[in-house]
Amino acid sequence: MQDLSPKEIVKELDRYIIGQDKAKKAVSIALRNRIRRQRLAEELREEVSPKNIIMIGPTGVGKTEIARRLSNLADVPFLKIEATKFTEVGYVGRDVESMVRDLTNMTVNLVKQEAMKKIEKEAIYLAEQKIMDILLPMPKTKRIKKVEEGDMDLQEIEKVRNSREKLFEKLRQGKLENRMIEIDVKDASMPMFEIFAGSGMEGLDMGLSDALSTMLPQKLKKRKVSIVEARRILISEESQKLIDMEEVLKDAINRIENQGIIFLDELDKVVSIGARSGGPDVSREGVQRDLLPIVEGTVVNTRYGPVKTNHILFIAAGTFHDAKPSDMIPELQGRFPIRVELSSLTKDDFIQILTEPQNAIIKQYVALLETEGVDLRFQENAIHEIASIASTVNDSTENIGARRLHTIIEKVVEDISFETPPRKGVVVIDAEYVQSRLRDIIKNEDLSRYIL
Repeated sequence: MQDLSPKEIVKELDRYIIGQDKAKKAVSIALRNRIRRQRLAEELREEVSPKNIIMIGPTGVGKTEIARRLSNLADVPFLKIEATKFTEVGYVGRDVESMVRDLTNMTVNLVKQEAMKKIEKEAIYLAEQKIMDILLPMPKTKRIKKVEEGDMDLQEIEKVRNSREKLFEKLRQGKLENRMIEIDVKDASMPMFEIFAGSGMEGLDMGLSDALSTMLPQKLKKRKVSIVEARRILISEESQKLIDMEEVLKDAINRIENQGIIFLDELDKVVSIGARSGGPDVSREGVQRDLLPIVEGTVVNTRYGPVKTNHILFIAAGTFHDAKPSDMIPELQGRFPIRVELSSLTKDDFIQILTEPQNAIIKQYVALLETEGVDLRFQENAIHEIASIASTVNDSTENIGARRLHTIIEKVVEDISFETPPRKGVVVIDAEYVQSRLRDIIKNEDLSRYIL
């Protein structure tokens, strides 16, 4: 990610998302600015705030897909969450600060996994030494001292060492994987503590559960497992001992504060419609007011310590059919200076979506049936027919964008999928076959509303 220019970021997104160049451009610049900010002098770095984005467009045009691909592309803390999960404190819902806590929990786990990978070889070695001590323990220290007094022959000690080396070689080669051994493991039946909090109080525990758990002495119990399982358990235990959790937490919080991205979907659902007052709009405006300090920059207390949100990048999205961005409270509008509109998808867009992206829908179906020995082939006229039907149905019913293609193709290949695996060989789908599968449904508008 550090080496990708905005143009290269767009190029990566183009592999999966058709069109929506404005949105891709805005997102790529915002991402690259995160890297540019890191290279500034410390004084100026603190002054540069992220330029938050609102993506506006109908459902199924690529808003969520852009977010999903960004999370894969950007090696940074990334959280996607729906704004509808939040409500004003006092109404049923989640506290808005919980999204920062969710991002923190996720990032700490990721950084912990990275730290474990760095010490993986050492952890494996220590785990295997523990297994060796169970399989063929070395004589204890007191016993070795007695050798000098003549109680035990030095040759016998050397014999044990040689045997251990041979056994260790077999262990490394995987020749002992199914042998059963007895190891000490943490007792999972120990009482667990969980704090149940009401609406808006998810952060009440703040590590209280952990604190109560550590008050009890750690109990161990004997368990008979295969060497494969023993290795997994012991590697996990040794990794926990080797990693510096203080350093992990420090790194995780630093990443969140300087590189974190939160994708806030369905923002329009918490925007008051027009100039109404009372009813659900009270709660909607409450959510916006609760969101404001998080987007503006505040400190959120998490179980791992305080997290500043001043430099977290927020990318919001919504259809904004009924409400408009201008219906948001003015303070929140000002915190989303960049607005990009995503266009509705046309028949030509559908043709590209069906065939061009790396994860194109047709490629997926061909690959799925190929596992059963079926060579599924879509002729060009069939692809055009599917795109045309999707466009027509979107115009005549609710416009759900590219999601309509999944419904239509599933209906087209339904019988072929049902008859497989007995039906093998080449199966060709042409425009006539597509029409025969969908003709009756499209003619009946009521039926198409239910089925397509």
